[in-house]
Amino acid sequence: MDASASTPQLLRRTNLRSVLDVLRAVPSATGTDLIKATGLTRATVIAVCDDLIARGWAREAPSPRAGGQKGRPARRFEFNESAGYVLGLDVGLATVRVVVADLAGTVVGGTESRFPRHGGTPADRRSGVISAVEQALAEAGVPASAVLGTALGIAAQVTPEGSIAPGQELAPMFDLGLTQEFRGGFGWPVLVENDAKLAALAERWRGTGAGEANLAVVLAGERLGTGVIESGRLVHGARGRAGTMGGLELVDGVGNQDGIAKLARLWGTAALDAGHDGMIRRLVGTQTNRVSARYVFEAAAAGDGTAAEILDRIGRRMARVLALVSTFFDPRIIVLGGAVAASATALLPVMTEELAKYVPDPPRLAVSELGEMLVATGAVRLALDHVDARLLDLRPGSVQGMAPQDGSLA
Repeated sequence: MDASASTPQLLRRTNLRSVLDVLRAVPSATGTDLIKATGLTRATVIAVCDDLIARGWAREAPSPRAGGQKGRPARRFEFNESAGYVLGLDVGLATVRVVVADLAGTVVGGTESRFPRHGGTPADRRSGVISAVEQALAEAGVPASAVLGTALGIAAQVTPEGSIAPGQELAPMFDLGLTQEFRGGFGWPVLVENDAKLAALAERWRGTGAGEANLAVVLAGERLGTGVIESGRLVHGARGRAGTMGGLELVDGVGNQDGIAKLARLWGTAALDAGHDGMIRRLVGTQTNRVSARYVFEAAAAGDGTAAEILDRIGRRMARVLALVSTFFDPRIIVLGGAVAASATALLPVMTEELAKYVPDPPRLAVSELGEMLVATGAVRLALDHVDARLLDLRPGSVQGMAPQDGSLA
């Protein structure tokens, strides 16, 4: 290509990106604000803003007249966050959550639904995801053609290229053909990522670790998995295995990848089998020995000694896992997430005390405040990052010119 012929185009694109990046970071800006932020001339700034307005990515904001001001007030510009939308999906074993967000990351709709008992067939699960997406878009009042990107998190190892790594026991539960369904039927760009990695993105964006360049998130419900942000970047590894927590059977005092909820359930049930007749028994009743994790935490909070001993064992075991994460990745903060996050606050004192035995100057421990929306929030952030990098190649209301005419998901 003739370099001289492409230079004006390249310069125009560079100017568009410079102004757009400023507008993305502030509520609104005048031409003077944009001149100071970009170093461009006034004529160039105004021309670029008019171009962005014509493209749909910017709009004029109200510009109130200052007291005593004569003449026309300065034009004020703002990013058009409603020019497009993204979808963030958390596809778990039992449920699917869908979040619809505008380009500012504001949630405008969403839904949650359960899969059939025992997960269902791949066809059942695929149908369930599609139905949930339909419902979420309808609730948000967003047409399918306005979706500019989709990201989904799954509880499985994902390669850096975004495909499900082969040879995993749970792979059939997540290999549902959703990428082809969404990309082929709608032209939606689709990104697939491991749920723990998306949890790390969410925590750095809007969680306890907001703005932290070095953090780790441990999903600690049923099965342990870790997402790591190092120097502001999500760590994948050569095959996407970073943070998968394999090999814990080699760690003395740990032995496997069982998470907090599973351990509480197993050890609580074992206590009833051994004749425990305290608060755990009263919460569970006399008809079964199967204990939920919630009952163990409730019993411990009520002063049940056996339940407290179970949580102490879990906390000390988890501290060994967190010591490995600390040693390998050196985060400033480790956040516990997943289904037990709210209850895990009770484990922080013993984990903090125990971690200090293994790691000099250990990272701060915290629990996620994003609850069940943790992974879906990370999926929204991943989709937004993808769209942000390609905004100038997109047109609002048309997903790369590939949106179907009927707008259905069938």
